[in-house]
Amino acid sequence: MQIHCIYTELEGKRLDLFLSELISQTRSLVQRSLEKNLICVNDKIITKNGYILQNGDQIKGQIELRPSLSQDIEPQNIPLDIVYEDEFLIVINKQADLTVHPTQDIRNNTLVNALLYRYQINNLSSLNSLEMPRPGIVHRLDKNTSGLILIAKTNEAHLGLAEQLSTRSLKRIYWAICVGKLKDWSGKIEAPIGRHTKDRKRMAVIFDDQKKSRLALTHWEIIENFDKYSLVKVSLATGRTHQIRVHFEYINYPILGDPVYGGKRSLTHLIKRQCLHAKEIQFIHPISQQIMHFETDLPNDFTSTLRAIS
Repeated sequence: MQIHCIYTELEGKRLDLFLSELISQTRSLVQRSLEKNLICVNDKIITKNGYILQNGDQIKGQIELRPSLSQDIEPQNIPLDIVYEDEFLIVINKQADLTVHPTQDIRNNTLVNALLYRYQINNLSSLNSLEMPRPGIVHRLDKNTSGLILIAKTNEAHLGLAEQLSTRSLKRIYWAICVGKLKDWSGKIEAPIGRHTKDRKRMAVIFDDQKKSRLALTHWEIIENFDKYSLVKVSLATGRTHQIRVHFEYINYPILGDPVYGGKRSLTHLIKRQCLHAKEIQFIHPISQQIMHFETDLPNDFTSTLRAIS
């Protein structure tokens, strides 16, 4: 895959980490391309994994991708709520209880299975098809988080959207119900997140080991307070796995219905999943350069829960 990019917000970033995040591939794959003298910065071949970038660096080269495993994934006729579509990208309102992409243990009933049925592999971006096939997937939502998700049809569109994710110019707004009545009307949660030391399926706030965690920043504001709950609008300044759920557990206001991070406090008969919905998304179209903004209604289980707690 050919790479040619000039970004302004590169100061202090490692080249291998930047490229792996940009194209959603493993760092080891990028490092192998560096070792083969396939990547240049400002027309100079870079072979060091730890090369530090500066603002305005011009990166050119080629990342050698391993063959896609997408042929191992069966296309399935799963209904999709398509909010917007053109020849370059798709905006989908993902239903809860739908895993985004296959894993070693899950091979069916994912968003990727549905995409392969509707569009076929050649009509989706191939940048995310290395360890597990994820054609078209620009970013992810947790299985039981509903809402808007972006799909790229072409590699060019995918790279443009990935850049916006990297620089946080792609805006995503979530609505959530948390357990407890928040005292302030707005705030931020700034705490590093990494893999849980005892349960590898979970994430956790980890302060004492920078090698095991990464900076995470979440902004929130109250939409409405209830007797025992708060409806909040959440935006992410970083994009860590399970970030909203982990951060609200950390400040002792877990997301209602979250069986993983909320504990017994968050379990309820009102809803069978975490009350978290990706309600809005805004980005610059990677080809036309137009500002694109989409908003979706809350799903029925979310609205019925709101009625029950009000």
